[in-house]
Formats: sequence, structure tokens, C-alpha cells
Amino acid sequence: MNLLQSTAFALILLAGSLICPAQNLPVTNDYPIRPVPFTSVKVTDEFWAPRIKLNHEVTIPIAIKQCYITGRVDNFKVAGGLKKGKFCTEYPFDDSDIYKIIEGASFSLQTTPDPVLDARIDTLIEYIGKAQEPDGYLYTNRTIDPAHPHAWSGTERWEMESDLSHELYNSGHMFEAAVAHSQATGKKSFLDIAVKNADLLVRTFGPGKMMRSPGHQVVEMGLVKMYRTTGKKEYLDLAKFFIDSRGHHSPHSRGEYSQDHIPVIDQTEAVGHAVRATYLYSGMADVAALTGEKNYVQALGRIWDDLVNYKLYITGGIGAQAGHEGFGPKYDLPNRSAYNETCASIGEIFWNYRLFLLHGDSKYFDVLEQILYNGMISGISQGADHFFYPNPLESNGEHSRSEWFGCACCPSNVCRFIPSVPGYIYGQTDSRLYVNLFIQSKVQVTMGGEKLDIEQTSNYPWDGDVKFRINPENPKSFELVLRIPGWLADKPIPGSLYRFSTATEQKFALEVNGKAVDYQIENGYAVISNKWKKGDEVVFSLPMEIRRVEANEKVVANQNKLALMRGPVVYCAEWPDYKDKHVLNLILSDQAALKSEYHPEILGGVVLLKGEAKSLDATAKLTTVNFTAIPYYSWANRGPGEMEVWIDAK
Repeated sequence: MNLLQSTAFALILLAGSLICPAQNLPVTNDYPIRPVPFTSVKVTDEFWAPRIKLNHEVTIPIAIKQCYITGRVDNFKVAGGLKKGKFCTEYPFDDSDIYKIIEGASFSLQTTPDPVLDARIDTLIEYIGKAQEPDGYLYTNRTIDPAHPHAWSGTERWEMESDLSHELYNSGHMFEAAVAHSQATGKKSFLDIAVKNADLLVRTFGPGKMMRSPGHQVVEMGLVKMYRTTGKKEYLDLAKFFIDSRGHHSPHSRGEYSQDHIPVIDQTEAVGHAVRATYLYSGMADVAALTGEKNYVQALGRIWDDLVNYKLYITGGIGAQAGHEGFGPKYDLPNRSAYNETCASIGEIFWNYRLFLLHGDSKYFDVLEQILYNGMISGISQGADHFFYPNPLESNGEHSRSEWFGCACCPSNVCRFIPSVPGYIYGQTDSRLYVNLFIQSKVQVTMGGEKLDIEQTSNYPWDGDVKFRINPENPKSFELVLRIPGWLADKPIPGSLYRFSTATEQKFALEVNGKAVDYQIENGYAVISNKWKKGDEVVFSLPMEIRRVEANEKVVANQNKLALMRGPVVYCAEWPDYKDKHVLNLILSDQAALKSEYHPEILGGVVLLKGEAKSLDATAKLTTVNFTAIPYYSWANRGPGEMEVWIDAK
């Protein structure tokens, strides 16, 4: 990579965090497709733009306040000698919540300058620096009381790392936050802390040194970001070492629970704790892209196939079992007890995005979009101030969003993810611009050394008509590559778990300057080759019909049931829309006519599905009722009560 290429590549988004490779870094391998950073994309729609604004104005301030209330900030102050006290929170990974909030705030500052927030983050970073030990170690519960650390931590540093100490997990989130903060502000205060800690890890772990497989993965992704930022190859080498250490019997390892049962290159199934798994797979993709490690890529392909064929919910959620917050056996997809942790959805987005960057196949974005519009944003309320940890597909009223959690990984993860959404819309090579998400926005990219502005207009996900106005500096030849959503075909998402009841393929229309245009289909994309000039307009029309979904008959929980989708949105029935406040007794026939209606006054503005259904009362009597379905992501915003995604079909 020459200097010009390195400069052009200097600000990219990789699944939730900016990455800025040093210009003197000899990057010989990398992702074939380059991300377009969220800082180059201005979202202007009515769906995501308000959510990004609320994240800045509501979610991040709430998260910071909760860190003070719950003692997370005090842990750093006590460890740093700024006040007296004990470790005052519940978990050894509570440090990481502050790191993730700083990362999210740093992202948000880049699009919404805020001196007050900037100063609050500087204060937190000052406390973090005070808590760091002279050699770079940073783990507040041990520093506060080395003789009596947290019960999960062990008496010596990293003794219980492969179990539950989370020392490397904390470091990983700190690395990600420090890189984001440095790029957002130009300040090195947090990055210097991170470098000191990363250098300690390099001195401690590696061939001939301490051998530990991280008990909760994320340090691998963090080290890659540190490598790209500093140019220190030893960080990349250590990330690979931690990945390769799995399956080699680290002391106190939890085995399959933390994907540590066999070497990663021999793994074929998505197993264990779902968040750990997706962070591992994301780290493997990063290291594979930078080192050319083909065995990682092959293993990731096998694991992804296992996921989409056996272990993926229709909402995109993963992790069926609450006991270990993770995957169950094949076809084990219960609805009411589904765990589907919000963090797992975010990790799943990270992983699928990286697979797209590696392979350029739309199937990864078909999964990503399903998570994005369903299983991920269900984790945060309409007001951006209440949260779900698990995201079940059925409720009898026992579920409601919370203001905060003792284990607060999900709200802090939402803080850092929401501002990064614009970075998932586009991707590019030297001769191609990929459009993966249909979100109204303005983007500026550089193609062949020249600037290119594109304005996307849409009302997605409620409307399928999408327009692009293309404005190159000078007439420019390149390929515009538009994702053809998988939900237009015979199944809503890749794999064999789900299919539409009617297999009719929905036809899209594509025009350039008002005329039909020739295009090629490649890996699920429509590829338009053209010499583009200022003012060229592309219209991409996607039919959005209401479609019934059936599950594979081996999914016992969904036998004789159906789900509803319109475009990428999965629907559910919820209690406030029914006179008797019950929905678990609904029966929706295959023949029942349904229509879609946009209601701006409901749930922040949503398309509802309307029709007729049957209701079965306690005496087994069937009555006809008015049927209403809302987007799944919007449930539980009107109070707790009955909800179901999969409805009896007779």
C-alpha cells in the first residue's frame, strides 16, 4: 500500500469502531472491500437519524449518570487513590462499561460536537489514568485490594483469565475506546493509557510466555485496532496468539462455553456463549484479513452455515438458552424463553459485516439487515431510555424494559453501536461503490483519486422506492453495486430455517435517468457499469408486500404457526391493540387478507398490518376479531402484556 492509498484508507469503519492505520504501516493484506466511514455519511431519514440524535441526547447521558450512581466511576477513583473505599460494584468487568460509553461518546462527538460531553469524557479518562498501575496493568478490583480481589479474579494477575476474571476483556474494550477517542478528538490521553496496557500484554503473553485463552473474547478486535492505529505489529501478533491459544487446555478454561474446546480452525458449529462467540469470529475475520490466514476464513464459513441453518431466530437474534446466554442444539429455538441478548445481536452485526468485507456476498448483509431492523433495536425503547437484555419472541406479560441493569453490558453496547450505523450503508473498492442499506443519506467518497458525492433518498423500511443522485467531480466510470434484499426471494434470510408461504419471487425495478438499464447479477447484487456524470439519477424500486413466514418443521416451537414480514421488518401481535388484551389465543388463517397502513401517531411512526383473525376463548369458542400487528422491535413500549411473533395458523 503506497502513501496515497494509505491516506485514502486512513479513516474507515470496521464494525462499530473507527480504525486509522498509521501511514508508515506496511499493510500488505487487508479486507478486499473497504468500509466507508460513518464520518463520511450524513443520515437524514426519519428512522435512523432520530435514533442517532436520541442516543447522543438521552442514552449516552443516562449511561454516564448510571456509571456514577452505581459506583463504576468510584471504582476507578478508589483504585487511583482519589478517594477511599472498596470495589463497589458486582462484576469484575464493570470497568468495561465506562470504556464502551467513552467509545460511543467519541463516535457521537464526531457527528455532533458537544464541548460538555467532551469535557465529561476527559474527566473519566483522567480517573482511568490514575487507576492504571505503573507497569500498565488496569483492573480496578485487584488494584483496590490485591489481597482480596473479586472472587472471579484469582489471587494472581490473569490466573483466572480463561475462566471469568475478564482482565483481557476489559483491556479489549479499553483499546477500542481509546482508538475511537483519539480519532474523534485528536487527543492522546486515552491512547497513551491503552498503549501502556497493550505493551504489558505483549510482554506477558505469547510463545514462551504466559499461555491463556481469553475467557471472554474482544481483546483480539481491540488489539487489531491498536495495530492499525500505532503500526505496532506485535499487537496483531498477540491478537493471533490469543485466537490460536483456544482449544489448547488453558488453566481453568470453560471449554465449549467460551469456544475453547478445540482449536478455532477445527470448529464447525456456533456453540457456547453467543456474545463471546461473535466477538471471537469478528476477531478471526480481522486477523485473517490482515495475515491471509485462510484456515480462519474456512472455519468462519462452516460456523456461519451452522448458524443460519440451525440456530438463527427470524428476528436475527441468537442465543436460545438463558442458562449460558448462548446457543442450544440444532433447531432449538423456543420463543418465550428465547434469550437473544442485545449484545449478541450487536456482535452478530460485527461478524456479518466483516464477512461481507471479506467476500462481497449480499447474504451476509441479508442477515445483518434482519438483525438491525428487528433483533438489535428491540433492545432499546422508543424514548432511548429503557433497555432489554434478552429479546424473546413471545411474552405473557413477564417482560418489560429496564432503566439499567446490574450487568450493564447491553446499554453501554447500544451507546457505541447506534452512532456507527451510517458506516454500514456503503462499501467500496477502487472501482466499485456498494450500497448495502437503504437509508436516506448523503455520502462523500473518493474513487480513483476523485471525490464523488451521492445522495440517497428513501423512506425505508416503510417504503421500497429508493433514489440515488450521483455527482462526481468529473464524469467518472465506476460500478454502482446495489444489494438485492434476500427478502425479495423465497425466504426471508439465508439458510434452511425459514421460507415464505408463497414462493413467488418479488421483482424489483431499476432505472437510470428514467430508462431501464442493463445490469449484471453478482453475489446477490445488481452491478451497474456506467460513466457517471453530475445529476445522474438511479431509481431502485423494491416491492414491499406482506408475506407469511413458515419455519422448518424441525423447529418444534413454530410448528403450525406463521410469522409476518413486510420488507425487512418482522411483525408481532401485542396486547394494547386488542379489546381483551390477549394475543396468545389468536389464530390467523392462510387466507385472511391483510393490508399495511402507516400510522405516524403510533410508536414513533410505524406501518401496521391490519386484517381479521380468530380468537379462541377459555370455552374453546372462536370469535372474529380485528387483527393488528406492529413491528417486533417496537413491542413493550406501551407497558407489559402479551406478545407473540409466531401466531397459530389454521
